[in-house]
Amino acid sequence: MFISEKKLINSMKSKMKKTIFCILSAIAVCTLYSCAKPEWELVWSDEFDGETLNTAYWNVEDNARGGGNAELQYYTPKNVTIEKHPVSGEGCLVLNAQRENYGNRPCTSARLNTQDKVTVEYGKVEARIAFPYTADGLWPAFWMLGNNLAHDLGNNDDIDTRAAKLAEQGMVVWPKCGEIDICEMGHVNGIKAGTQDRYFNGACHWGESFNNGAYPNYGQFNTADYPVQGDFHLFTLEWSEDSIAMYLDKDRFPETEPYFQLSLRGKEINEPGHYFNHPFYLVLNLSVGGFFPDMPAAEKYPEVIPMDDPSFLKVTALPEDGTPVKMYVDYIRVYKRNE
Repeated sequence: MFISEKKLINSMKSKMKKTIFCILSAIAVCTLYSCAKPEWELVWSDEFDGETLNTAYWNVEDNARGGGNAELQYYTPKNVTIEKHPVSGEGCLVLNAQRENYGNRPCTSARLNTQDKVTVEYGKVEARIAFPYTADGLWPAFWMLGNNLAHDLGNNDDIDTRAAKLAEQGMVVWPKCGEIDICEMGHVNGIKAGTQDRYFNGACHWGESFNNGAYPNYGQFNTADYPVQGDFHLFTLEWSEDSIAMYLDKDRFPETEPYFQLSLRGKEINEPGHYFNHPFYLVLNLSVGGFFPDMPAAEKYPEVIPMDDPSFLKVTALPEDGTPVKMYVDYIRVYKRNE
């Protein structure tokens, strides 16, 4: 039995249509589901679920310099611990601040960073943090500094005189390195308004030199609709060549507006885009006193700060019996944007 040429052609066309339809359907399904790339891809994280801090990632500071901000504490490694959160049971990095006479300072606390170990240049950085209650006198922060910042200099008074020598080494001084403050709490305005548990800010600092404080910077203070201290909250930075944006609790409120935005389109000297185009490292700290809460030491770099220092007497956030106040960090994650 023979099939006519016309029927054979029609049959082949029909089969071809079905095949093409199946292929296109598969492509559509693949695009919508399994083959679709997510917007962000995880490239690094620290979940703090081990027994000890991963020192391949972190440098723990040990100094009484006051962060260049006339802070009152001594930063010491003993105040950095890995603990289970008392409510959630999750493993956390913990920064502890407490009253104690240590190294000619009336209290101790913690600061750590990832300089020369973990750096970020563009992408998304997020941290789930339970900040302590700051009233009054605590200044916790999650932030970033340019990885080209000269070690152990910070905001020293003589930084301008060292700039030329450092340039030969490929290093710079603050604020030329750039600074991205993803979240800070404890500002004096929140103290005055009685809104410290909801008052926070994001900020950026940059410029060729400190210039007695007359350097370019931009900050945005915010009063949240709900408390952002005590419980865990997600703080997110999204950073591209053209902009910086910061968000609060984007996991709970995906459509939330940024609490901080900065354009990086200006690339000339003293414009922000000139300074936020290179790798930055992560910083976490829990300061006591300083300029931010308007409780500074009498001198910027004092030899001794006694227990009866006038600014320290204003610090009510640290229990008199020396019980530590704790800042819990559940995780920090870094993502790159998929093209």
